[in-house]
Amino acid sequence: MWEEEPSIRLSASRVPIHALKPCVVLHEGEFVAPAHWLGLRPMLEIWPWDGELEVVKRAAAEGRVLAIPTESSYGLAVDPRSAVGVDAIYRIKERERGKPLPVVAADLAQSLDLGIEANEAMRMAAVHWPASLTVVAPLRSDVSVPAAAGGRTLAVRVPAHERLRGLLRAVGHPLTATSANRSGEPAICESAALEPVLGGTDALIVGGETTPGGPPSTVVSWSSAGLRVLRRGRFDL
Repeated sequence: MWEEEPSIRLSASRVPIHALKPCVVLHEGEFVAPAHWLGLRPMLEIWPWDGELEVVKRAAAEGRVLAIPTESSYGLAVDPRSAVGVDAIYRIKERERGKPLPVVAADLAQSLDLGIEANEAMRMAAVHWPASLTVVAPLRSDVSVPAAAGGRTLAVRVPAHERLRGLLRAVGHPLTATSANRSGEPAICESAALEPVLGGTDALIVGGETTPGGPPSTVVSWSSAGLRVLRRGRFDL
């Protein structure tokens, strides 16, 4: 089946006759033409929080990149077990391939289902979650997660964002949550600012709201020497 191509409506009075290609004439003097004829890209799709859940669940299952609002800024989300989805994020962000992608989970149980071991740092974090507190924890030896970028640890948190946790429960598994900006650029807090990064892709923006901004999550790990703070951020230890 042919997919409908994104189109642009223009007033007939603003389109030079010599520039027109065959198109459908609409009522009240408007033309409709495929966006690529005009050198334009279709606008990114936004899924509202009160939208049909099956739409965003299907997008995640198909490997589409989701732009999700977090406690501070927008993040890029795919199934961390999807090599194709993870590769898409590295390309979009222009991120160094050896750097793992952090993930968000609906709760502790969902993070453990991904293959993360429950070490002391995880048990400590679980007391405070949901919170802007990320734990770098080891993966079980029997699992391989592409988001870990070949390593044996993964950064995970249960976010202090009720709607995002609800989405994670609906999807049924954790999602990556690396910042939506290209590497080295400022964090993105406005959905409109996602266009330069995601334009031309089939990414789906979740929510569409303005995020609070501010510091990212605090990141910690656990070793034989005890708790180690890797990045100070939104959560005070």
